[in-house]
Amino acid sequence: MVIDTLLPWLRWLIAFHIMSVMAWMAGLFYLPRLFVYHCQVAVGSQENLRFKIMERRLLKAIMTPAMCASLFFGVLLVLTPGGVNWHAGWWHTKLTAVFCMFVFHGCCARWCKDFSSDHNRHSEKFYRIANEVPTILMMIIVIMVVVQPF
Repeated sequence: MVIDTLLPWLRWLIAFHIMSVMAWMAGLFYLPRLFVYHCQVAVGSQENLRFKIMERRLLKAIMTPAMCASLFFGVLLVLTPGGVNWHAGWWHTKLTAVFCMFVFHGCCARWCKDFSSDHNRHSEKFYRIANEVPTILMMIIVIMVVVQPF
């Protein structure tokens, strides 16, 4: 299904999609890094409370709204005539990577909840490794969209 009335707005849709994805990605890069530092402070300390506030605000005020905006503008782009060639293999790879970003966002929300209740179950090393996931997904998505290798 395509909506012809979206075509005149294509460049605006692309611009707003890119801006919302950039904001979302900034949060996905930063929140796991906060978790790394949060692991280094004592439960009940002033620093622990500060990290809880920073993590909650980043997730709720920036990341989640940016994720929703990315999804909204992405769907509008898909509905724009000529927006998607469903037979191209790169499109399916990109969509899979985007799905993985939503899953990673959910994991970040879960980890944030664990920290907020002082029940973190993971090590600093775990979060250092997790911090690389959005970078890998971003690389896959950008290559698929720009290079369209298959």
